[in-house]
Order: sequence, then C-alpha cells, then structure tokens
Amino acid sequence: MSKRADLLARIARTVAELAPDRIVRVAIDGVDGAGKTTFANELAGVMVDFGRPVIRASVDGFHNRRAIRYAKGRQSPIGFFEDSYNYALLKQYLLEPLSPGGNRRYCIASFDHVTDKPVDLVEREASSNSILLLDGIFLHRPELRPYWEASIFLRVDFPVSVARNAVRDGISPDPADGANRRYVEGQRIYLSKCAPEDYATIIIDNNDLAEPALVKKCW
Repeated sequence: MSKRADLLARIARTVAELAPDRIVRVAIDGVDGAGKTTFANELAGVMVDFGRPVIRASVDGFHNRRAIRYAKGRQSPIGFFEDSYNYALLKQYLLEPLSPGGNRRYCIASFDHVTDKPVDLVEREASSNSILLLDGIFLHRPELRPYWEASIFLRVDFPVSVARNAVRDGISPDPADGANRRYVEGQRIYLSKCAPEDYATIIIDNNDLAEPALVKKCW
C-alpha cells in the first residue's frame, strides 16, 4: 500500500468511527491548489469500505454572483476573501439540514459561477448516519467552524499550489505574478485572520501528492 493510500485509510477509519448514529460533517480545507477536491474524492472512495453513506459537496457550489464577487475590484484580495461565497445559502441548503435537529433534506449546490446563474435546486435526503465531506477554501472561518465534527487542513506552500493551478487553469506559476495577487494575497488574509491550522483536527502536509505527511491529529 502506498503512503497516500495508507494515510487515506487511516483517516477514513477515524472519521467513520465518529458518532456512528448521527450525521458527521467534515471540512477539507486548504489554499487553492492544495489538492482538496482530489483528497476528498479519494477519501470518499475509501470510506465506502466502512459502511457509512458519504455525501460529497464543495463550497464552489455556493459562489456569490459575479457582481458581488468583484464588487471591491477584480484584483482585490480582500474581495476574494470576503465576497467569494454565499455562506447564508451554504448554511441554509447544506449545513443546517445536516446539523443535529436538521431535517436531513439538503442540496449540494445553489449557484453556477461559470454561467453566473442560480442552479435548479436538487433536494436529497441524507441517511441518519451519513458523513458529509465538504471541500473548499476558507472553511475555518469563525462562522463555519461550529459545523464541523472534524476538519482537515491540507498544508501546501504557495509556490507548489500556484504551480498546480498553473497546470490546471493556464495561469502564471509565479505566486508574485500580478495575475495571482487576488488569490494568493486573499488566502494570506485568510491564513492570518482565521488561523485554520489552530482549529483543524487533522493537518496534512500535501506538498508531495505521492507522500502526504500527517502533521497533526487531535483525537
């Protein structure tokens, strides 16, 4: 078994053992390019072996309208940090229904940021012992932290994460390039203001995708 597969299996087992009789909400956080979506998808695949239903979602399904996202300017780091997502709808459609006392009827997306239009809401009903794996940036903001029974932060250096984004999105691989300022500096604001590593229950160094390293586990 590879080091990555072994780590995923260990985390999947730990998460699957949390609160077996109720819904567990898990955040997979990290800067853009940290590998959150891939990690969450792989973790979901491994968790099938532990007998609990998995709900996969991304905060990217809850973007704000373009006019709101860029209201402070298209290059604004603070605008990126403050205005990218509609947290009210994230809570209304996904997090609150899956919270203790919620009705378990949830939607995994409300908006398509590519078309800049709302999507048709598709309501599903969660099993009472489901595990939500939600990936995205900024998930350790103070208003979101109370929702997580567990949270994972993928630690990746900016030169590595921006280089990954360059391959994915065709942008400059240089974190200091002006085209990256909004995103890199916006995420620096998040790291400074919200200190996600202080609150994450698991920290993984994900600079090397083949050999991620467990840095912290608070169980």
